Amino acid sequence: YAPWCPACQQIELTWESFAKESERLDITVGKVDVTQEPGLTGRFFVTTLPTIYHANDGVFRRYRGSRTLEDLQGYVLERKWEAVEPVAGWKSPSSIMMHGMAGLFHLSGWIRQIHNYLTGTLGIHVWISYAIFILATLLIGLLLGL
Repeated sequence: YAPWCPACQQIELTWESFAKESERLDITVGKVDVTQEPGLTGRFFVTTLPTIYHANDGVFRRYRGSRTLEDLQGYVLERKWEAVEPVAGWKSPSSIMMHGMAGLFHLSGWIRQIHNYLTGTLGIHVWISYAIFILATLLIGLLLGL
């Protein structure tokens, strides 16, 4: 979820109620703010918010059902997750490919922090910051090419 997301805000009370029922359902319910954990966005290939996953014994399934408390509970209690196709092996959050995606998301966050430092703290004009990144990209490409 993300705090600015209207759909996430709409499901928040339902999700909190579902979390309160987690002990009775013998499950663990979590919530991750993708603005604070961008690496997980890449690892779980999150393209829409909110995104709900069911994980059991290292097998991940994306929940696409209704977002009511009753349907979420039924998904677990009635074991409806067994009928859902697991996330493909290469898209699994534990795969090498998704580890790489998480790394790219971390890198983009790091680049954004550097840009904010250059423009905000040092007062460099935005276009000069862009030029620095362009030159750095070209230089790194040349060095790797050699």
